[in-house]
Amino acid sequence: MKKKDLLNLIDQELLDSLFGYCYTRTAHSHEAEELCSDIVFAIVKSANQEGDVESGYAFIWRIAHNVYADFSEQKSRRQERSYSGDPEELFATIADEDDTDDNDCELLHRIYRRIAFLTRAYRDVMVAYYLDGLSVAEIAKREHVSENTIRQRLFSARETIKKGVETMENKKPLNLQKLDLEIIGTGNPANNDPRTVLNDRQFSTHVVWLCRNKAMSAKEISEALNVPMLYVEEELKIQCKGESGKYGMLKKLDNGKYTTNVVLLDAKEIKEFHNVYITRMPRIGKVVADYVNAHKEEYLAFPYLNKKVDLNLILWQQVSQMVSCFESLVKRKLKENHFSDVKSSKRPFTVFGYENTENKVWGCGWDRIGGFNICGVSYVQMENIYISKIKAHFNCGHDISTDGKLQLAIQAIKGLDVSSLSEEDKEVAAKAIECGYLYRDGDTLYTKILVCTKKDREKLFLLNNGLKDLLDEEADLAAKELAALIRKVLPDHLLPDYAFANMLASIPMHDLLVDDLIERGLLIPPENGIGAEGCWMNIEM
Repeated sequence: MKKKDLLNLIDQELLDSLFGYCYTRTAHSHEAEELCSDIVFAIVKSANQEGDVESGYAFIWRIAHNVYADFSEQKSRRQERSYSGDPEELFATIADEDDTDDNDCELLHRIYRRIAFLTRAYRDVMVAYYLDGLSVAEIAKREHVSENTIRQRLFSARETIKKGVETMENKKPLNLQKLDLEIIGTGNPANNDPRTVLNDRQFSTHVVWLCRNKAMSAKEISEALNVPMLYVEEELKIQCKGESGKYGMLKKLDNGKYTTNVVLLDAKEIKEFHNVYITRMPRIGKVVADYVNAHKEEYLAFPYLNKKVDLNLILWQQVSQMVSCFESLVKRKLKENHFSDVKSSKRPFTVFGYENTENKVWGCGWDRIGGFNICGVSYVQMENIYISKIKAHFNCGHDISTDGKLQLAIQAIKGLDVSSLSEEDKEVAAKAIECGYLYRDGDTLYTKILVCTKKDREKLFLLNNGLKDLLDEEADLAAKELAALIRKVLPDHLLPDYAFANMLASIPMHDLLVDDLIERGLLIPPENGIGAEGCWMNIEM
């Protein structure tokens, strides 16, 4: 038979026989394991050489006797290895696709691939022993462990590789289906946002998602995703560290396993959480509408600096706080009645999210920008909210000093004569009118977006406080229902994040309350989604 056919003879029965041969000729099992490994290695090496043999099994046992003889001779000097040449030469002799049979190459490639699936401790020992040519004693010294520990790792690693090769053909290749997560953040994101290391990579997303309900080891994640351990271990380090080194998407437990460090709900769970708020919206909408109708004059009496205001713009400004009023009520009742024994999380920035299988984006954005000494005003602060019905005029980081439309809005608070504008300014003014910043009354431009003083800004939302008593009973019921869901879904170490689970549950409320008030005729959305709605300014002269 051809030497290359020797690989086909290596089965469990032969391995057991070889180990028995070694065990009877060595001092203990660890030494037997090492000798048996050297024999198998010599067989694989011989199988990739040209030539014929009369009997495959006789040839294999001759190799075993020769290796044992060499083993015995060198036993006093353990630094001698079964292969002492250049590792590059070894790769060339046993893995050259041009010189070996395709089946042999495939088997060897599978063996090398399995090495990549070993944990770092076992992988390092395998590489050091077989490829770097280090002895057990040298590896033990380098790793600061006993020689017995190294021998155990070698044996365990060989068993893992052997089992992996036997089952690999039935294992599906890596196929990371797209996983859509909607991950939200709140607080100060500067150097605190763990999402920055997620980078929308599906591999990162799947690693984090796997640890959501059950703590998993690197090995378990590697096997679940069919990704070499090297990459999994590196990814786990990144996700545990996050951006700041203190707060990551994952955390490592004392038992060496990994679990999620943020609230993540699957598609079924997020529906249950949302329904806590959604089922209450008809009653909440009626309470809000009745409250607004009863307090119209008070809303209109707020000391805005505009020449004229209307209730529609005021309500677009107030609606987010109306939502927040109920959500904060539920949060307070969660703390007082259901999680009084749990110390709530306190971080500069926190992320939380859910599986968004419907690709529906709920919720509201609220951005604030400011500037000093602009257009004769010592301080200007601009704010805008945006949801599905209204678009954002600007986002955080926008520079007022480079925005001509905003500068005209500042100048036109008390009125701006059109004739005083240059042709270039008139063009900017036309754009400011189009986006809702200005309106024209005769020959004068006025600011349409709501304007108040910085001092009055603190009183802007106080009028909504009267809603709290009216919504108190509904908030009690919502908190009770939500607390049961939180304790059912969140692991113990994430219970301090119960307030963020509540924020996830409340996400649809903003859109639904807006829709309800539009249906009742209290809110009118801007045409094409852009206007003065949801945008306002406060100043300090």
